[in-house]
Amino acid sequence: MNKFDFPVKKDNMRFILIGLAINILGFILMIGGGSDDPKKFDGAELFSHMRITVAPILVTIGYAVIFYGIMKKPSGTKTEE
Repeated sequence: MNKFDFPVKKDNMRFILIGLAINILGFILMIGGGSDDPKKFDGAELFSHMRITVAPILVTIGYAVIFYGIMKKPSGTKTEE
């Protein structure tokens, strides 16, 4: 009988989970900017540096780390040449 070998190894899963955590942090930083009073507009809060620049960069880095975790060759695997 063949033993099932899960294709995603422990190191790869660690990178995927770290990337997912970075993505969640980036999306959390994008939340907000609204006002309780619909007649009041606070442009400084809505268009803050954190929401416009930092959060999208974190999300992009998170996706790159996830992609690396998926594509990284697990250590200890043999290559057939």
